[in-house]
Amino acid sequence: MNIQSTEFEGLYVIEPKVFKDDRGFFYESYSDKAFAEKGLKFDFVQDNHAKSTDTGVIRGLHYQKPPFDQAKLVRVTKGAVYDVVVDLRQSSKTYKKWFGVELSGGNFKQLLVPRGFAHGYLVLKPETEFLYKVDNLYSKESEGGILWNDPTLQIDWMIGKPLLSEKDAKLPLLAESLGIFP
Repeated sequence: MNIQSTEFEGLYVIEPKVFKDDRGFFYESYSDKAFAEKGLKFDFVQDNHAKSTDTGVIRGLHYQKPPFDQAKLVRVTKGAVYDVVVDLRQSSKTYKKWFGVELSGGNFKQLLVPRGFAHGYLVLKPETEFLYKVDNLYSKESEGGILWNDPTLQIDWMIGKPLLSEKDAKLPLLAESLGIFP
């Protein structure tokens, strides 16, 4: 398992070793041992699975406020997404910056997102399935989010008119999310 750091402290792109043959493939999607060797320790408490039937869907940008903030290990098992995170940690040198990476069922990449980030993704292929582990339980009262096209972030989503849930279309601008994470 190749665990690659990024310019964002605690944010990693993970590329598992995939063993393929004419029958298909096998890979470890998570290894506590491999993470520990990099000094990463998480107690994942819940797995989530989302399916998007259409391309052009944006889910996010979502986060959970403390004390229910969550680290996430995200991956795609079928289809593809453009996965985006925004650093909301005031103490971070990458505060208010964003990072994006394509995750797909074909490239097997994963993204380890630390606590203190907003997270979202654009669906690039129909019938995409997105899975993620979290290290803290969900709390409806602690939900937070940022509007996908907040002009201060200048995220290149590669789409003009995405398909959004009613909830995501009404998310506030970044300014309303500042100061939540130390």
